[in-house]
Parts: sequence; structure tokens; C-alpha cells
Amino acid sequence: MNACAGSPLGALVLVVGPSGVGKDTLISGARTALEADKRFVFVRRVVTRRADIELEDHDSMDHQQFAALEAAGRFALSWDAHGLRYGLPLSVDTDIALGRVVVANVSRHVIAEARAKYPACAVVMICAEISLRAERLTRRGRESRDQITARLARESAPVPAGIDPIIIDNSGSLAIGVTAFVMALRKIADE
Repeated sequence: MNACAGSPLGALVLVVGPSGVGKDTLISGARTALEADKRFVFVRRVVTRRADIELEDHDSMDHQQFAALEAAGRFALSWDAHGLRYGLPLSVDTDIALGRVVVANVSRHVIAEARAKYPACAVVMICAEISLRAERLTRRGRESRDQITARLARESAPVPAGIDPIIIDNSGSLAIGVTAFVMALRKIADE
């Protein structure tokens, strides 16, 4: 993949993984670690759900507002997941055109569309032990025990064929997970 170093265009990094693996936590840690490196942009997605400030990094919007912006072409990408609507702002296109590496938390369902639209696109898949995911989901407090059990039992959507994601196991300490993620992002930027 030609990201920033060999191409005038930047790259889109799609961060995926099942609920409870710590995607937002790793993204937040990487944002802090790479704050001085202007090659990186960490985009806030728009979600039709109220944000829990301590657990999630997104902008909230009701379904009607979201539909209006989507119809006006104000999202770079949009998708459905878990009965909600998600979108990445159009600023993604500007940042990529300016040669930046744009990092976004997305659903696996949007990978194929993103890869078609953004040729310089990498996928980072975050995983974690199931017992740790259950603990994190319980702490989050959005779902009942039965809902958490059902969520953990569901098979995650597969990554589309032909895509070789970078896999980061976030079962250890936060420092180890953030370090692995930052190293992966730097490698993508240098390719």
C-alpha cells in the first residue's frame, strides 16, 4: 500500500473488532502518543446514539439529522450496525488528499466499500480474550447480562476475502496495546 511516504495521497486506517476489545481506548491512547505527528488524524464518527463520554469517542445525532446529512452527501462513509447509523465526516477525503493517515473506528460491514473508495486503505483488527471482553461490556453498563452473553456468542462479520488485516491482541496491559497500535500506524504511514 502506498500511504504517505511514496504517494501524494494519505491513507485510511479502518480499526475493527468486536465490542469490548478496546478499540476506542487504543485509538485514544494512540491519539495522545501521536499528538505531535501531524501525519495522523483521528476522526470522530457520527452515531445515532448518545455518547458515553468516558467510554466512547463519537458525535451523537438523531436519526432524522443523520438522514438529512447523508442525503446531502456530508459523510465520506456511512453504514448500519446494531440498529444504529454510523458515519465518517467528509473531512476524511480532505485529510487523505492532504497526505494524512486517517484513523477511524468502523464496522467490518463497511470495509469493502471503504477499500473501493480509498485505494490506500489498511485494516487493523483488534481482538481480546472473551472473558476480558465480557468484563469490559459489563462495566460499560449499556446491556443486561443476557444481552452481553448474546453479543459475545454472535459470530463477528468476517473481514472481506483478500484483505490481510494487521491484528493487535488487546488482552494485556493498556500500554502494550497502545504501543502495538502506534507501531502499526507508523508502519502504515511509512509504507
